[in-house]
Amino acid sequence: MVYDIHEKPKSIASWFVLSFQHVFAMFGATILVPIIVGLNPLTALFTAGIGTLLFIAITGAKVPMFLGSSFAFIPALIAISSSLGWSYAMGGAICVGLFYIIIASIIKKFGTKWFDTVFPPVVIGSVIISIGLYLAPVAVNMAMTLDGAGNGYSLVLLSIAAVSLAATIFLSVFSKGFFKIIPILGGIIVGYVFTLIMGQFFPAYNLINFSIVASAPWLNFPQIIVPQFSWAAIVVFLIVSIATMIEHFGDVYAVSSITNRELFKDPGVHRTLIGDGLATSFAALFGGPPNTSYGENVGVLSITKVYSVWVIGLGAIIAIVISFFGKFGAVIQTIPTPVLGGVCMLLFSLIAASGLRMLVKNGVDYSDNKNLCVTACILAPSLGGLALNAGQFSLSGVALGAVLGIVANLIVNLKK
Repeated sequence: MVYDIHEKPKSIASWFVLSFQHVFAMFGATILVPIIVGLNPLTALFTAGIGTLLFIAITGAKVPMFLGSSFAFIPALIAISSSLGWSYAMGGAICVGLFYIIIASIIKKFGTKWFDTVFPPVVIGSVIISIGLYLAPVAVNMAMTLDGAGNGYSLVLLSIAAVSLAATIFLSVFSKGFFKIIPILGGIIVGYVFTLIMGQFFPAYNLINFSIVASAPWLNFPQIIVPQFSWAAIVVFLIVSIATMIEHFGDVYAVSSITNRELFKDPGVHRTLIGDGLATSFAALFGGPPNTSYGENVGVLSITKVYSVWVIGLGAIIAIVISFFGKFGAVIQTIPTPVLGGVCMLLFSLIAASGLRMLVKNGVDYSDNKNLCVTACILAPSLGGLALNAGQFSLSGVALGAVLGIVANLIVNLKK
């Protein structure tokens, strides 16, 4: 451990760089969600920063988590915005935050002992593993192809990703002092410079386009969308939120494992859930996608051993400031996809590894067929792409695997 949860970095320069590293980790995914659904990416960055600060305040600055745009709500956002309009989509997202608060109140009243039954280590550990492995193909496609979707394989792109990955690993394992705790940022910088060099030798792969910086406005302001409410939109968003709550619990467990603290009990999952919910409601008020805790930043915690909430908080402020400067946001958007892919291969793998560590730490016995069956019910649906679709309702991937794992665990332990 370099900095504990309540420790502040000794110098302002190192503090800023460590915080900026978290912004880099969450930036790509946070702006990708609004790009996919048709919202303003910098507005999403603004609401992610404010949401993270709200989360820190509500949890008493005890949980080093960064919040960003949630991928789970993409189908709901597209379906409701296309059928009813963005105002109703934002209204549904606001209700998600209120629903989180209701569930958190129930947890506070009846305690968390029932969570030990519903979410034992074998379930949570397997879910965390599936999250990391589910994201792995995303990172691999970003590393190999220009569009990040598996189309147009190129050795040039793969070499850029490999250099970015190697630089990140080298800084993490072999460097000392300050450079040891900024491997993600260092890997991105090395990959960026290498991309510029490769562009000189292979003009067809000149991936960095500075024209978007020239055309970007100097100032950007959040696009406020006045919410409206419809039962159809509310129901769709609330059903999806059940899955995102499970993912939230998994992230809280992952951070607990990394920091060696029982964050599920102190400050308590009810407070982390309220923080997540209020962040989502605030995001919707300002026209941003629903927020969620970010696995990418959990990976940063794991690799840097910097758990400081002060670092997370300054990162949130940096994200807010960037959201108002259109040209600065455009500069970050010039980071080539293969560079991000190389770094994400390490980050996503670390998420899976933290799940393995949880299973080992809690002594999960896989000579017991019950545990084998529970893990199988989580991994196969999560990684195989099993989907449950009924009208506008859709549950698939990790979320569906988590639900099946919980049900399987309750069934095999029914007698107990």
